[in-house]
Amino acid sequence: MSMRNVLQLLRERGFVQQVTHEEELEKMLQSETVTAYVGFDPTADSLHLGHLLPLIALKHLQEAGHRPIVLLGGGTAMIGDPTGKTEMRKLLSQEQIAANAEAIRRQVDSLLGHDRVLVLNNADWLLPLNYVTFLREIGVHFSVNRMLTAECFRTRWERGLSFIEFNYMLLQAYDFLTLYRRYGCRLQMGGDDQWSNILAGADLIRRVEGVEAYGLTFPLLVTSSGKKMGKTEAGAVWLDANKTSPYEFYQYWRNVEDSDVGRFLALYTFLPMEEVRRLAALPGEEINEAKRVLAYEVTRLVHGKAAAEAARDASDAFFGGGRAGDGAVSPGAGAEGRAVKRLLPGVPTVEVSREELARGIPVLDLLVRAGLVSSRSEGRRLIDQRGIEVNGERVESIEREIGMDDVEAGLITLRKGKKTYRQVVVVDK
Repeated sequence: MSMRNVLQLLRERGFVQQVTHEEELEKMLQSETVTAYVGFDPTADSLHLGHLLPLIALKHLQEAGHRPIVLLGGGTAMIGDPTGKTEMRKLLSQEQIAANAEAIRRQVDSLLGHDRVLVLNNADWLLPLNYVTFLREIGVHFSVNRMLTAECFRTRWERGLSFIEFNYMLLQAYDFLTLYRRYGCRLQMGGDDQWSNILAGADLIRRVEGVEAYGLTFPLLVTSSGKKMGKTEAGAVWLDANKTSPYEFYQYWRNVEDSDVGRFLALYTFLPMEEVRRLAALPGEEINEAKRVLAYEVTRLVHGKAAAEAARDASDAFFGGGRAGDGAVSPGAGAEGRAVKRLLPGVPTVEVSREELARGIPVLDLLVRAGLVSSRSEGRRLIDQRGIEVNGERVESIEREIGMDDVEAGLITLRKGKKTYRQVVVVDK
């Protein structure tokens, strides 16, 4: 199979922050099948948006004819990576780590499929290690003085660095060595905060095996306003539909800042760069079409075509801007606050009984119950700031009760601010 210049492709799309021995790596990627890996410690039962970038990079390599490895850190998660943390990570039980790893494995399978992909778990070789033997064979190659210059350790030095965390770099380097020995893996990729750990692994392979290994890091993404990519007021944007619904996932991308659209289209979609540049150059209000394309493409990649279409249709119905929303709103409702007349798939919903509504539900209680606010005090503050609407009408008082008079075609539509919706479904109980 003829190899595309995948390093040039990654560079053009914005994936490359730092790379070792760039010319040599580029030649290798064009002349032979390269095995490359990215590691994820299963500290939660889902990956989040920050993990999507390296998976997409692996997919580019896969499509260029190379072999990706996704390494689940069932062993390293027992220790915890100190990188980017101001204090020691909470240690999880081995059972919880294993359950998390299995959940993440399913997400990786969905994103990368099974074509030449290996999904491995470093618990298989780290947990059975003999510590003294490991120190003699691996620890002897590490200089403590050099390790202390690494960014991940320097930032923790004043607050205190535990000995268990100090071992993390050795274990990650040993992972790279093990993957080289078992699978011929010669390229490790990761976020730029992993640069020191990646270099340690490449250096270990060179010292022990006499072979050149390579590292490549991705930029640590922030939005144009300086916020960490994938973070919202509600927390992380998860890839698990039960943690972040496809509709909420779609809305995250639909609402990115105008100046970020081109960069995110290049990184998070597989659209040709000519199309990325065309969409990013759309003037004025037309940039919203580029955002719709971005939101649809990334949601389709993560959640599938059907979920992406449902999320797009729901978004169009609420906000306008598309064919799918036509006829989905109540006649005469304004563009800023329309009440949807049919249940829209993907939009977060809550059920209330007809009997409850007949008695009346305090608006603050319903906002909390629908997950639109985290507490009654937050709801009270938003109502005071005129930031809550029911069926497109602003709520003026915290004493407002929601009843059967608010029901339209079996639904009540709640809105927080301009972009966050919930549907309340009336049921007979």
